[in-house]
Amino acid sequence: MSSLPRRVKSEAKAVTSEDDELPSFLNSSSESEEEEEEWEPKSKITKKPRLPKKNEGKSKKNAAARSAVAGKKGKKVAVKKEMDVSLPIAAAEGNRMQLLKPKEEDAGTKAKNLNQKPGVTKKMEANSFQGKNVSLECDEKPSTSIPVVGNQVKHEKSEQDFAFDEPPFKKIKSTACPEGKPVKSLGGNKIKEEFEMNWDIVQTLSEITNVEPWVCANLIRLFKEENTIPFIARYRKELINNLEADALREVQQTLEELRTVAKKTHTMMQKLKKEGKLSGCLLTALLNCRTLEELDHVTAPYKTGSKGTKAQRAKQLGLEPAALSLLQNPMELNLFSYIRPNIKGLSTIQEVEAGVQHILADIFAKDKDTLDFIRKLCQQRYICIQSALAKVTSKSGNEKDIDKFQLYHEFSCNIKNIQHHQILAINRGENLKILTVKVNIPDGVKNEFCWWCVNERWRPKQFLKPELMRILRNSVEDAYKRLIYPLLCREFRSKLTSDAEKESVMMFGRNLRQLLLTSPVRGRTLMGVDPGYKHGCKLAIISPTSQILHTDVVYLHSGQGFREAEKIKRLLLQHNCCTVVIGNGTACRETEAYFADLIMKKYFAPLDVVYCIVSEAGASIYSVSPEASKEMPDLDPNLRSAVSIARRVQDPLAELVKIEPKHIGVGMYQ
Repeated sequence: MSSLPRRVKSEAKAVTSEDDELPSFLNSSSESEEEEEEWEPKSKITKKPRLPKKNEGKSKKNAAARSAVAGKKGKKVAVKKEMDVSLPIAAAEGNRMQLLKPKEEDAGTKAKNLNQKPGVTKKMEANSFQGKNVSLECDEKPSTSIPVVGNQVKHEKSEQDFAFDEPPFKKIKSTACPEGKPVKSLGGNKIKEEFEMNWDIVQTLSEITNVEPWVCANLIRLFKEENTIPFIARYRKELINNLEADALREVQQTLEELRTVAKKTHTMMQKLKKEGKLSGCLLTALLNCRTLEELDHVTAPYKTGSKGTKAQRAKQLGLEPAALSLLQNPMELNLFSYIRPNIKGLSTIQEVEAGVQHILADIFAKDKDTLDFIRKLCQQRYICIQSALAKVTSKSGNEKDIDKFQLYHEFSCNIKNIQHHQILAINRGENLKILTVKVNIPDGVKNEFCWWCVNERWRPKQFLKPELMRILRNSVEDAYKRLIYPLLCREFRSKLTSDAEKESVMMFGRNLRQLLLTSPVRGRTLMGVDPGYKHGCKLAIISPTSQILHTDVVYLHSGQGFREAEKIKRLLLQHNCCTVVIGNGTACRETEAYFADLIMKKYFAPLDVVYCIVSEAGASIYSVSPEASKEMPDLDPNLRSAVSIARRVQDPLAELVKIEPKHIGVGMYQ
């Protein structure tokens, strides 16, 4: 402790005694000139390091080694040694002030700074000594008045980087992830896919899932880098705008569907190209497809075994130029010139008009703008789905199955309001050929669509003769009735079914979660009862650790109830069992009334017996399963179900996981 003041005094004397040890920019102009004469470039310093003068005494060397201010000829050595000395550092503001103080005050401020607390990193020491020692600047360039500003600016930055009285803060990366705030793009919303289509995958994905485009772009990149949904949801929140895991799964599934459509589209394009059927119009129609239904609609005429559409047959007869001419240059069109008496399909003017009409209808039905308009129109109108009893089934069919669908014999509902379970029921009835289903689109949609096509979208560029205008109107109506209406019905039915199936799975998950998380009844001996009439009620008593203590069969509903009551009482007293678990199957209510009557009469005294009812869904199937045979090889299958019923109360999770999910009976349809 006594050595510290001596060191401070010796260092102060060393500083005040040597004028040439002050920084060059604090000396007068004459001193700075002397400094410039002795300055050497950095390259020379590395080759020939400077050594201290020989005539300096040992005491002076030791004092210079301990002091924070290095000598003019040994600046690097002095700074390096000072970093090893665990002396306190002056505050940043004090250092900045020292740059402007005269020579006499330098020693005083240095002695004052030595009384501060130690424990600062080497990087801090180097920065804090910039006010007193300019070795870093002097090694590279001559000392002028410019380094003062540089040192001040540099020193201000060091004040922000760390505090002297506190440990250094952990820096946050502000470029990639700014403190958890959303990062809108990793590289723009334009993403190159393996199979290019006419629609942008980011924009389409955003429209379908109602997620921001920049989030969709980030998700596509993250999925491409094989990041999992748990990882993205936990550690990439700023890139996905804090989306939930369920929303991420929906986006991933939709993305896979869009990529499937793109892949199938390009496969079909290559196939049609090999067959020589790929025209420019067909190529555009294929690249515009966004769903598998649209792709099937476009490619149906070109499938193997298909006879071809009416439009294809008309094109083979050479009527396509006439159809295009009707839209673009109708003044020069003469349909009579296409009549060929010996060729079927061209023999009369009516057949020629029908062929042109089929080609035009095919063009209208595959146009992207036309389909977008009719879809938008349907969203604004009342579209309903209707089901009725099939005529064939009503004559000859299973009455039991028909009665199941009694609610849907004359059913009608708006597609926006219909429930998911109703869609599944209608689909099942249709698959069993008990119901007939159709989507009803009002006539107002058809009328508005036809007017829009004739007067706006497909309006001819020149004046049309009345007979050609009639062909155009008939073509639009034919396109709607024969091609567009069935397409819309398939799209509506497909979307409703898809949504209903998703909801049924989600509902099953919610119900199953609640069932598995039912609170267990721990630490009790339980009696499980599988009720029945003819084969009696099966009993199983299990210990608090789920061990089987006793199994038996009693006949409560065949006139032997009083005699069996003694047997049940004896078993309950023998095993000190106070809880009875009754399955909710056949004869459940009668068994419940039997036990309730005995409990009310206090028949089981001194035991305070209570009962509960539990679902026995899947217990019968489990009792004959291989798992149950391995677990309870010596028990009869009927008694196994009683054991399962008791264990469902004692530990629901451990027992229900043994049963197949489809047999638990908590879904929309069992």
